[in-house]
Amino acid sequence: MIPNHPSLVSPWVAHHPSRTNESKTVRITLEELRHIPDLTIHLLEIISLEGQQYMARLVIDEEYHLLSDARSHTRLFRSSWEIQDTLASFSIVATEVVHPSAYHEMVGMEPADIKPMRIRVQGRNS
Repeated sequence: MIPNHPSLVSPWVAHHPSRTNESKTVRITLEELRHIPDLTIHLLEIISLEGQQYMARLVIDEEYHLLSDARSHTRLFRSSWEIQDTLASFSIVATEVVHPSAYHEMVGMEPADIKPMRIRVQGRNS
């Protein structure tokens, strides 16, 4: 799974004309997040990966950030709840679980560019 794959474009970002290209995703650590004054995470994407693992991609000021450790490795989680617990102290406007489909590959067809399933988990207005 490629974190910046075009099929993972968030509808939230698509509605913001000045959005940053997702290929410019930068890595950020929890420690760095804690030092950002008045931080608001506009969208938390919990991206489902193979092997029952999840990663967190954050949209902050229309820029994508991939939650990473101090060695610049993507932080992997065992559940969506673990990600939400880890980020519970931050102001998060919306959360979506993003689950790419591998249906074509599972039934022996060529991979296809199918938009991932997005499930809204929480939000200030939900």
